[in-house]
Amino acid sequence: MKSMTGYGKGEAVSGNRKVTVEIKAVNNRFLDINTRFPKSLSHVEDCVRKQIQAVVRRGTLDVYYTYEISGESDKAVGINMPLARQYLSALKSAAAELDVTNDITVTALAKLPDVLSVTAAEEDREAMKELFSDAAADAVRALDRMRIAEGRTVQADLAKLVTNILSALKKVIARAPLVVAEYKSKLSARIAELLGAPAADEARIATEVAVFADKCDINEEISRLSSHIRQFTQALESDEPQGRRLDFLSQEMNREINTMGSKANDLELSRLVIEMKNELEKIKEQIRNVE
Repeated sequence: MKSMTGYGKGEAVSGNRKVTVEIKAVNNRFLDINTRFPKSLSHVEDCVRKQIQAVVRRGTLDVYYTYEISGESDKAVGINMPLARQYLSALKSAAAELDVTNDITVTALAKLPDVLSVTAAEEDREAMKELFSDAAADAVRALDRMRIAEGRTVQADLAKLVTNILSALKKVIARAPLVVAEYKSKLSARIAELLGAPAADEARIATEVAVFADKCDINEEISRLSSHIRQFTQALESDEPQGRRLDFLSQEMNREINTMGSKANDLELSRLVIEMKNELEKIKEQIRNVE
C-alpha cells in the first residue's frame, strides 16, 4: 500500500550539464502531473511524464527542475556588421549636416538596437531527454520510497480500525437474537400489568413478536457487512493500488451499518452501530490518502 503524498528529488549529470528534478505529490482521485516546463524544454516533458506514470497511479504531482551549465558559457555573441555600418553612416551624415562633433564610439554603437546578438549553442535533444529522464527516474524512486513508508503507517491504522468494526459486529451478532426474546418478555409483562393477569391470547402476542422480529431483522446486513470487511482486509494486503476499491468498500460498509441503525430497535445495538460508524469515519479519512 502506498500513500499519495510525498516528495522526491533526483539529479543527473552529463559533462558540464546538470539537471535536478523535484516532485511534490498530494492527494487526488486521478493522476494530474504539472510540469511547468518552458517552451524551450517541451521536448523533454514527455519523457519526464513517462517516468512518473510508470510508478504513480493517482495524485497531483508538481514537478520542478533546475538546469545548470558549468565551465565556459555555451552562448555566442555576434555583431550585425551591415546594420552597424548603416548606423555609423547615418550618424556621420547627421553630424556633418548638423555641424556637431562626431563622437560615436564602438561602445555606443553596440548599444544600438539589434547590433549585438546572443545565441545559445544548439542542444543535443536526445542527450537532453536522457538527462531529464534519468533525473526524473531518480526523483520518482525517492518519491516512491516515501509513499511506501507512509503507506505502511496508513495500512496499519486501517487494519486496526477495520478490526474494531469487526469486533463491534461480533457483539451485534451476539446481541441481535436476544432483542426479539426481550421484546416478547416485555410485551407479555406489559399486557399482564395492564390486565392484572397473564395474557391469555398467546397467538396475538406471537403475531406481534413476529412482526417486530421481521422489522428488526438485520441478518442480511450482518452477512453483507461481514463480506465487505473480509474484502477490505484482503485489499489491505494487496501490493496493487487499492485506493478506489477501499473507497468503494467503505461506502458499502457505511450503507449496511446505516441500515442496521434504522432497524435496530434496541439501545445496545444502537450504541454498537454508532461505534462502528465512528470507526468507519476514521477509515474514510485515511483512505483519502491511499493510492
